[in-house]
Amino acid sequence: MEKNKDKKPVVLQVLPELNQGGVEIGTIEIASDLQAKGIKNFVASAGGRLEYNLERLKVPHFTLPLKTKNPFKLWLNYRRLLKIIKENGVNIVHARSRAPAWSAYWAAKKAGVKFVTTFHGTYGLGPRGIKKFYNRVMTYGDLVIAVSNHIKQHILQNYACDEKKIRLIHRCVNMERFDVNAMTAERMIKLMDEYHLPEAKPIILLIGRLTRWKGQRLMIDAMEKIKDIDCFCIFVGDDQGRDYYTKELKEAIAAKGLEGRFAFIRNVTDVPAMMAVSDVIVSASTEPEAFGRIAAEGEAMGRIVVASNIGGSLETVKDGITGKLFASGDSQALADALKWALNLPGNERDKIGAAAIEFVKHNFTKQIMCDKTVAVYEELINMD
Repeated sequence: MEKNKDKKPVVLQVLPELNQGGVEIGTIEIASDLQAKGIKNFVASAGGRLEYNLERLKVPHFTLPLKTKNPFKLWLNYRRLLKIIKENGVNIVHARSRAPAWSAYWAAKKAGVKFVTTFHGTYGLGPRGIKKFYNRVMTYGDLVIAVSNHIKQHILQNYACDEKKIRLIHRCVNMERFDVNAMTAERMIKLMDEYHLPEAKPIILLIGRLTRWKGQRLMIDAMEKIKDIDCFCIFVGDDQGRDYYTKELKEAIAAKGLEGRFAFIRNVTDVPAMMAVSDVIVSASTEPEAFGRIAAEGEAMGRIVVASNIGGSLETVKDGITGKLFASGDSQALADALKWALNLPGNERDKIGAAAIEFVKHNFTKQIMCDKTVAVYEELINMD
């Protein structure tokens, strides 16, 4: 260890692309923090909308076809990454997704540098676990970052990975963006006018792409059970071409006599303002969230959060203290949780909102995530 005490990390982050998403945003956040700390770093991906953020940060980006799963192209990417590592003095390669992780792993081993991965989700195992081999590369890191304890347990239960090399680093909330004290009445009014939202009704917000496991259908069933409460529900999310599911949801709303109580919004640019105008924020996922960013962001905004009691939500929501957990997949349990949230006295609502903000501040900020990640890089540098 003594011989490495003056050695500095030089980091190459590798991911498929740089379009919108949790993996991509996390990459930019780490790159920004490394630049601020004076740590030399690079990113390799197929590029995308967020590449502009790296340009602003003056973080070099290498454009490679890293989305590919083609074995021959994976080998070509390995050769390209090896060249980048050698020419730029990289001593840590950080892979954030499976396909590029194979190329990155081969390149790191060939170059004799440290390799770290971030396990972002519960990757499908396929019939009889046939995808395990493909997924296993994410456990090949000298250290492996798990984005929640839920993911850590998934790794231990499904892969032969030494627990001693797993580092728990929760995903984060950007508290500069999700800051209730920075919210203005003008932003809220503009958003309500833009989407024609009701001013006199409690608003329930569910953010997530329109896909079955995100729980939109469950939400409709729960809303039917609280018809006596005059509230309004907003689904924010794109169906990504699954228009049959959108049609199914709208038909269910009509069949249950709930017309006029729902809005579908494909995309919202000012998510904090949308949260600020909402009374309750719901994470109704019927499959475990890896972390549960929406629930944590809702807490950061001091809103009442209702979340299913599985996956990362068990870590991001403290039941009855910072929000409410309900039995996953149970529409009656969700209805009961919504009724509880909507009927909270003002002082109790304020107490829970304040506790939620403090909980996020002490556990899930961007700076906490970045500091812990840099600590992993420093640990790697000092490994024998």
